[in-house]
Amino acid sequence: MKMKILFMLLALSAIVFTSCDDNKKKDQEDKERMEQMEAEREAEMNAEKERMEMESNSIAAKAMETDTLSTLVSALQTAEMAELLTVSEGPYTVFAPNNAAFAKVDKKTLDNLMKKENQEDLSSLLEYHVVEDEITSQELVELINDNDGEYTIVTLEGGELKATLEGENVIITDEAGNKAKVVQADVEASNGIVHIIDAVVMKKA
Repeated sequence: MKMKILFMLLALSAIVFTSCDDNKKKDQEDKERMEQMEAEREAEMNAEKERMEMESNSIAAKAMETDTLSTLVSALQTAEMAELLTVSEGPYTVFAPNNAAFAKVDKKTLDNLMKKENQEDLSSLLEYHVVEDEITSQELVELINDNDGEYTIVTLEGGELKATLEGENVIITDEAGNKAKVVQADVEASNGIVHIIDAVVMKKA
């Protein structure tokens, strides 16, 4: 009888210990799962914060903050390119025509380009001002000097621009032979850099 009671006590003890171990294991698993969820939530929050910071300092955002680039901003929005220069990491270099540059363009030509049905032509024109690389003014001057005074830039549109120096000024010449001067260099953005120019560059017709 005593042996039977002893076996029963041992069996009961084993059950109690097993149950305790199971509870401890479950508690540990729950803790680890909660920690993992918290880490994932924190990573998502950090990623969202970084995205918002990037977009608030993007090329498009910088352009929107610059009064002299309001016509360019309107063109980017019409061509549905503002999002590209906001969310894309790039890096890009944008030769950004200021309002005075757009004012030099024939009004009828500009009005036609800003029409919805001519969005593709407008996009092509704007992409001709964008380079898929970040080139500071110092780097551009060095490239010009290292290439016998003329450096060829391939644009996002696929065309070419020629960069040269006139005194201390960087001059951008388009395929039609028109020249634009960099009037403000190195506007830094989270996804590239902007050089403001005083003329709209265009491909050869």
